[in-house]
Amino acid sequence: MLSQTPAKLLIVDDLPENLLALEALISRSDREVYKALSADDALSLLLQHEFALAILDVQMPGMNGFELAELMRSTEKTKHIPIVFVSAAGRELNYAFKGYETGAVDFLQKPLDTLAVKSKVNVFVDLYRQRKTLNEQLEALERSRRQQETLLKQLQATQAELEHAVRMRDDFMSVVSHEVRTPLNGLILETQLRKMHIAKGNAEAFCLDKMRGMVERDERQIQSLIRLIEDMLDVSRIRTGKLSIRPAMFDLAQLVGNVVDRFMPQAINAGMEIEYSAAAPVIGNWDEFRIEQVVANLLTNALRYGGKGKVEVAVRAEGDWACLTVRDHGAGISEEDQRRIFLQFERASNRHGVAGLGLGLFISEQIVSAHQGRIGVQSTLGEGALFSVHLPRATGGEQ
Repeated sequence: MLSQTPAKLLIVDDLPENLLALEALISRSDREVYKALSADDALSLLLQHEFALAILDVQMPGMNGFELAELMRSTEKTKHIPIVFVSAAGRELNYAFKGYETGAVDFLQKPLDTLAVKSKVNVFVDLYRQRKTLNEQLEALERSRRQQETLLKQLQATQAELEHAVRMRDDFMSVVSHEVRTPLNGLILETQLRKMHIAKGNAEAFCLDKMRGMVERDERQIQSLIRLIEDMLDVSRIRTGKLSIRPAMFDLAQLVGNVVDRFMPQAINAGMEIEYSAAAPVIGNWDEFRIEQVVANLLTNALRYGGKGKVEVAVRAEGDWACLTVRDHGAGISEEDQRRIFLQFERASNRHGVAGLGLGLFISEQIVSAHQGRIGVQSTLGEGALFSVHLPRATGGEQ
């Protein structure tokens, strides 16, 4: 379908009666006819409009039709406009040849042949509309191409995200399988060992001291399983917006001290030392269970990745805020890894092969955010890491 854009026609003649006569001849409802009495007026109109055809009188005072045509052909905006010359001069002046040399597409002699003029104008208007339609189609194709490129990029990005998600899922399932199997294997071995002692009637294997050791080992393995399950449940709660926060007033310094005491045997077994400092009570309105999770996660990381050095834990008040810091002196964390270790299932690239699901810091960050607080890390490779948690001492009600 041809473009429905009205075709604009320019007629130039220094005699008003000629303009009126030509306008009457070529006017139609789907055309707009612009008239100019001089080349200067025509140039002004040419700069303002896009014309399908220009009909120029050759003999005009000042700049004649040929000179106007040469200007039109030398200007980017007007060089493609078809030009038809009109002249009353005799054929002996060779105006037609000169007109074609200046880029005209036709030359008409006065008096004009009405049917010839109408026919020629119709042809050029149809050509203009066809060209306009082709340009619109090309523009539509170009827009479609750009949209397809954008869509392709989006699809590629989505594919990359899906592939990353699949890799994360596979890695996660592999880690979960390993992490769950470790305490289960311990429990299975303990059970098989006890069955063997029972089969042999070895009552000495079940004396009070040995039974106490068995229970402690079983309890450690069971607690490991519980922590794994709780971490996965917390991720599910976070995703569904159901992570509950029940604030109550308590002393953060005392809570951290209790957690540190609980981790002391683990630190000693790892050949490490935990140094804790808190100058005074730091009272605030927080969820005690959830904040304990954060402290335990930070200490677990510090003992896992802190080498054989000392872990320094401190609690202090900073105005309306409480600050908890945990510093280790291990391998440290690169700047790139610092930006992603608070994402779920992510760990520092230099920490693969170490136990854990990569959920502790993600859960901790979500818990701290739910308290309107912030958690961050400062680290340089080879110089350990400093994790800091800032909590407002007045937190909103139950969420």
